[in-house]
Amino acid sequence: MTSKIYDEESFEDAIEAHLLQHGGYVELDSDSYDKELGIFPEVVIDFVKETQPEAWDELETAHKGNARERFLEDLRSHLEREGPLEVLRHGVRTTGTRIKLSYSQPSTGHNPELERKYEENRLAVTRQLYYSTMNPKKSVDLALSVNGIPVATAELKNRSTKQTIDHAKEQYMNDRDPSETLFEFNRGALVHFAVDPDLVEYTTKLEEEDTTFLPFNRGKDGGAGNPQHPSGHRTAYLWEDIWEKDSWMDIIHRFMHLEEEEIRKDGIVVEEKEKLIFPRYHQLDCVRKFVERAKTECPGQDFLVQHSTGSGKSKTIGWLAHRFTSLHDDDDERVFDSIVVVTDRTVLDEQLQDTIYEIDHETGIVHGVTGDEGSKSEELAELLEAGKEIIITTLQTFPYVIEQTQNLPERNYAVMVDEAHSSQTGEMAKEMKEILRGVEIDEEDDWEDVLAESAEARGKQDNLSFFAFTATPKGKTLEVFGERREGDDKPEPSHVYSMRQAIEEGFILDVLQNYVTYDTYYNIVKQTEEDPKVPEKKGQKAVSRFLELHPHNVAQKAEIIVEHFANHTQHKIGGKAKAMVVTSSRKHAVRYKKAIDSYLEESDYDDIGALVAFSGTVEDEGLEYTEKEMNDGIKPSQLPSKFSGNEYHLLVVADKYQTGFDEPMLHTMYVDKSLSGVRAVQTLSRLNRTAPGKEETFVLDFKNDAEDIEGAFQDYYEKTTVEEQSDPQHLYRLESELNSMQVYKQEEVNDFAEAFFSPEYNATEQAHSELHKYIQPARDRYEDLDEEAQEQFRSKLRAFVRLYKFQSQVVSYSDTELEKLYTFGRFLYDELPRDTVPPAVEFDDELALRYYRLEKASEKQMELESDEGEVSVPTESGTGSHEDEEIELSMLVEKINEALGTDFTAADQLFLDQIKEDALEKDHIKRSAKVNSEENFALEFDDIITELFIQRMDQNKEMFGMYMDDEEFQDMVTELLRQEVYQEAQDAEA
Repeated sequence: MTSKIYDEESFEDAIEAHLLQHGGYVELDSDSYDKELGIFPEVVIDFVKETQPEAWDELETAHKGNARERFLEDLRSHLEREGPLEVLRHGVRTTGTRIKLSYSQPSTGHNPELERKYEENRLAVTRQLYYSTMNPKKSVDLALSVNGIPVATAELKNRSTKQTIDHAKEQYMNDRDPSETLFEFNRGALVHFAVDPDLVEYTTKLEEEDTTFLPFNRGKDGGAGNPQHPSGHRTAYLWEDIWEKDSWMDIIHRFMHLEEEEIRKDGIVVEEKEKLIFPRYHQLDCVRKFVERAKTECPGQDFLVQHSTGSGKSKTIGWLAHRFTSLHDDDDERVFDSIVVVTDRTVLDEQLQDTIYEIDHETGIVHGVTGDEGSKSEELAELLEAGKEIIITTLQTFPYVIEQTQNLPERNYAVMVDEAHSSQTGEMAKEMKEILRGVEIDEEDDWEDVLAESAEARGKQDNLSFFAFTATPKGKTLEVFGERREGDDKPEPSHVYSMRQAIEEGFILDVLQNYVTYDTYYNIVKQTEEDPKVPEKKGQKAVSRFLELHPHNVAQKAEIIVEHFANHTQHKIGGKAKAMVVTSSRKHAVRYKKAIDSYLEESDYDDIGALVAFSGTVEDEGLEYTEKEMNDGIKPSQLPSKFSGNEYHLLVVADKYQTGFDEPMLHTMYVDKSLSGVRAVQTLSRLNRTAPGKEETFVLDFKNDAEDIEGAFQDYYEKTTVEEQSDPQHLYRLESELNSMQVYKQEEVNDFAEAFFSPEYNATEQAHSELHKYIQPARDRYEDLDEEAQEQFRSKLRAFVRLYKFQSQVVSYSDTELEKLYTFGRFLYDELPRDTVPPAVEFDDELALRYYRLEKASEKQMELESDEGEVSVPTESGTGSHEDEEIELSMLVEKINEALGTDFTAADQLFLDQIKEDALEKDHIKRSAKVNSEENFALEFDDIITELFIQRMDQNKEMFGMYMDDEEFQDMVTELLRQEVYQEAQDAEA
């Protein structure tokens, strides 16, 4: 006789036993279920009578002995019209009386009556619930109900009887009629689980064969699945933790909500469908862990959340922000006064408002900074000062709070940063902390006190907690927001939903599965008899531009792209597949678009259309090009929707749309741009969105080695940590080395700091002359050094300033000597004489392309390893020489040919031109340029340049990132723009 100990019934026994003994449930027989009403009517009536006797008496009086029937009929009407989630959250209104159908757990212990009513909720488990009005023999394995209203069903399968979760899913799709009341969307049970001892999946809407199930698993070793569980069932967390009374009521009252989903066809919204949102496991886990930790560790503790693309990050942020608005600690004190969400996604405020309204039926909780009635910065300052609950602002706008607000009351803040940006780890984060902590200069404070405040403001603040969300954390981000586990000083994320798990669970596609690289072989020849000397590095870049923009090169690649798309991509995803061409510059994009259009016309490909995306105006060979003109009049704002339609298939891009672009039909990417590190991951991840019928992606790369791309993805495949931690002693070593060069004296540093941090430091003219007085002696000594010593001092000073600016975010030095040298050093560095920026090197008629060949180099399916990734952090770098040795043009050509081509990209001159024009539009800048020497003009111009970059960061995020992260690049750009603005202002005056 075969043992039944491992069969499906025994599996049900184990689950039911735990729910009854430990989960807060009672047993409810199937016979008490009303198949037409879709509820357990007697349980509902008893709950209302016992928890709201006065309300029930009103119904009895109103209906004269017929209260039961009238109430059940009204309840049926509400369930059919509004759905069970709305009914459970907000009750029903009948004959002017509001009847509650469940009670949520109160946020505080101030009201014992609310706690008592919460405890009266009746959670029940029913085995083999016979639900069908058409086939009385049909039953579902398990049903959960709250106060008589079904909220979940489960089909259970056991691998020992050769039944798995797939059989449970098939049963829901093929043998459960969605028109039955129990399974009707937003009328019957809220969620349906397919369960076996190893895996869990769920759906909130049965649609027969079209039903979509989502994994609800904890993750195993960085990937999909579940780890071992003490009970022996890997899925025991479902009934032991998730279905437990407090947890389950929390999900119903604070997580689940209805969402309007837009259905698009050819880029146009053709239908809106309701979607019932149930949190995925990692979302639920993340929110709950941070809620619990915030009660005891916040404010003052920072957290980093590494959640992959496809993780539903915006919903996690929304749930967490909402929970924080009512979060109280064990003493019933509010943890956060306001929650600030910093994001560049303008749709997030609307999503948050809709979600919170669905949960609470409250408006006015979410406040997006719009600038509709004036300055965004003033609006933001007013919201903060008013203590609004949730404030949504942008990375660009947030720093301006400092200019608008002098004093804020001491309040506690949670700041959620969506896609943690590198600028959050620099001066912006320091300024955010200073303004949010309400630092106030007392009249009795001397400059030493203010200095100490400034130094401490760079570290962790007692009233402020950052929650930084990103899929690809940089080393800086890890150092600033990551946490160090006991026994391990290496910073790591506080919560991880890995790229690997997202891929294995089917939420994103693996973009490395089909990756083809091409090698390009060039041979160039010097055509001029002269052999001028040129800077080697700049010469290499110039030759690279010459090669990559050469008409033959672009034409050959355009042919490969079109033919590949026509023969291998176009028919994918039911004929809806699209492709992106990633180029290295705006001029490159212009030439690609022209070459592709030309080849399409020559080859009679009238069923393929191409678009191009770049900013501003591009001048090429005497002609000017704009995105709108090259796209036959399509406005830039309309481009994404046009590309989503059926008319266009190829999108050529230069910087635009390489990050943050969400087009599920994007199947193939043609890459002709050098990519590395996080930029490679972000760019190629444009392909990873899932869509019905989209089974794979394809990358054809003309520029990069497959191994380099694989290495970039490996860093972010699972949990990301840092290669080498920042050593606080680096700063002290640099300080000692700088002191020993005797360019400045300690008393000069002290006097400068006293003037800078003094509360009287408010009269600009007087303050500037006072500070200048202490800087000049050091500048004079610097000028007396020989060239080598000057380079050494400048490099060490730059390294010190950069490293302190970063490390002071990580290590709370509270060291006034370091703060003084940092402040003095920043000003001194700007005063040091600089070499003028040499003109760019260009080759027009000096070179010719003699030989060209494209050859497939590799075709591979990359396999990433199951291991932690490591990214670098700033260290004691930047102290070497940056001289560009000159070399004969013939020698440069020889070197280039030996290397078979280079991969440098052209600078985006238009972006800088726009910054320049912005500066020239400011009257005070033009006036300053007209009445001052260029040296004095720099004092005012250099103060606003970062502000101008922040205002335009969306137009060229790559250059903005370089400007914020690379001080040498920042200095070069600032000087270049300063010279041009000054000269144009002078010319205009003349």
